[in-house]
Amino acid sequence: MFLKVQLSWNVIIAPENLQPQGLMLQRAIIIRLLGDFAMKKATKDLGYFLAVTTLEKIGEGKVRQHGDVLFPVVFNAITFKIFNGEILEGVVHKVLKHGVFMRCGPIENVYLSHLKMPDYEYVPGENACFMNDKLSKIGKDVTLRFSVIGTKWMEADRDFQALVSLEGDYLGPVSTLDI
Repeated sequence: MFLKVQLSWNVIIAPENLQPQGLMLQRAIIIRLLGDFAMKKATKDLGYFLAVTTLEKIGEGKVRQHGDVLFPVVFNAITFKIFNGEILEGVVHKVLKHGVFMRCGPIENVYLSHLKMPDYEYVPGENACFMNDKLSKIGKDVTLRFSVIGTKWMEADRDFQALVSLEGDYLGPVSTLDI
C-alpha cells in the first residue's frame, strides 16, 4: 500500500556548500535531503521511501562544531509498505522445488510456498515451473496476484520479506492480453 507521510528530518550542509544567495542554499538543502532520502531506503514503520513530493518548511540553520550547518526540514513523501491480508501483484524471478520468489515493487523477497498454491504441482526441468490441471503455469517472469499472509522486517538489510498465498478468489497468474 502506498502511504503519504509527513517527515521532519535534519539536513546537514557543509561549509563549502553555503552560498549567500538564498536560492543556492535552498538548492543545496534539497539536493542533500534527496540524497539522504535515497540512502535511508526503508524503515519498519513506514516501509520503503519512494519519493519526496513537497518541501513544506526549512527551519533556521544551527552552526555545529565543525562549521557545517544543521537545517531542520519538514517534507511530504510517498512510501510503500505491505500489510497482512493485502492483495498485490508480483513477478516471479526464481523457481524452486518448494516454491517461488517474486518481486513486488521495491520488495525483492516475496515467497510463495508450494503449500500455498492449491492444485499446482512442481514440474522440474531447464525451465522449472508449477502447473495445474487447467495448464495454468507459474514460472519465471509470470505475474501473480496474491494475498499477503506475513511480513518480516530485516533490520540489517533495511528490507522486508513477505510470505504470500494463492488461496482465495481471483488469485494466481494474471493474464496479459495482447492488444
